[in-house]
Amino acid sequence: MPTDLTDWRGWVDYGLAWSNASHSAVDWIASSPIASAATFPLRFTAYQEDTPGPRWKALYDATWGAYSSWYASQGLSERPSLAECRQRLLDHMPELVPVWEQLVRLTDNDTVAARLLSMWRMPSFACGCSQAVIAGSDPLLVRNYDYDLNLFEGVIASTNWSGHRKVIGTSDLLWGLLDGMNEDGLVASLTFGGRPDVGDGFGIPLVIRYLLETCADVDAAVSALRRIPVSQSYNVTLADTSGAHATVFVTPGEPIEVSDLTVATNHRLDVVERPEHARRLGSLPRQQHLNRLLDEDTPRHRLVDAFLQEPLRADQYTAGFGTLYTAAYRPSAGAVTYRWPGETWVRTFDDVDDHREVTLVGR
Repeated sequence: MPTDLTDWRGWVDYGLAWSNASHSAVDWIASSPIASAATFPLRFTAYQEDTPGPRWKALYDATWGAYSSWYASQGLSERPSLAECRQRLLDHMPELVPVWEQLVRLTDNDTVAARLLSMWRMPSFACGCSQAVIAGSDPLLVRNYDYDLNLFEGVIASTNWSGHRKVIGTSDLLWGLLDGMNEDGLVASLTFGGRPDVGDGFGIPLVIRYLLETCADVDAAVSALRRIPVSQSYNVTLADTSGAHATVFVTPGEPIEVSDLTVATNHRLDVVERPEHARRLGSLPRQQHLNRLLDEDTPRHRLVDAFLQEPLRADQYTAGFGTLYTAAYRPSAGAVTYRWPGETWVRTFDDVDDHREVTLVGR
């Protein structure tokens, strides 16, 4: 478990909280005021919407005040122009441009929103996370998402924006994904890669969205990652129902590194480049623990349970580093199971809108 997170938020100066923003659709706000020193209420909302419409617009209305403040925190002149944002999407992810244009129209053609939604050269952000994959024809990808409770949307989106490929996953930055799967049997998830450097590229949540919207298998996803520039360093874990898997390290301005690792935490693949940062986040002990569990052929249900316990589960919510959910993806079954201590929620591509109120316990 992390022991000293006093400067975790200092890695990225957000200076705001989504849950404190002015908004008009409180249903979408993830967190509520802290009830006590040890309990943290969290609301999860799941929606199914084939094309961008009222449900996505509600998320935008609820969070735009905070997102726009964050995006402009260094001055809008530091962000790329709308023309540049559009061109970069056309250059690298042209398949997403029609959806991007639909989303922009839902914002009443707000030009700042259009720039943010491109996710090109955004302000930096950082998260924790642990993930492991059991490959094969019935793959299982399990991940913990460790992040600041007040900066989390708490939204599960099931969409069919391409018109021929359903996608479900955990939303971030309005239409990006932290993790997800598509109906072709591809699953993808991210963890922070340990380098605080920022460069020209796209925010990784949009890259995960792109992989799931356009790729049917691991090989196609790896090929896409080779050509798409990213703005920060991440480990991306991939698996598909053919039995293939890969963990890919992406970083600004450098070729990707493709590995067959089945575990990823918060350093570059299995190389600790910044020991102080890795130690603060407990990155290496988490990776070693997961490797032991896989080496011991731990049954799947027990592997998922292990993500709810130390050393994988983080509980320093007041320091901005707590496990907000565990997600277990089974693309062969078309199902993702969200887990919290004492709470389980299964979602599939076609489930109706729903929500869950969970209480996180920590410090």
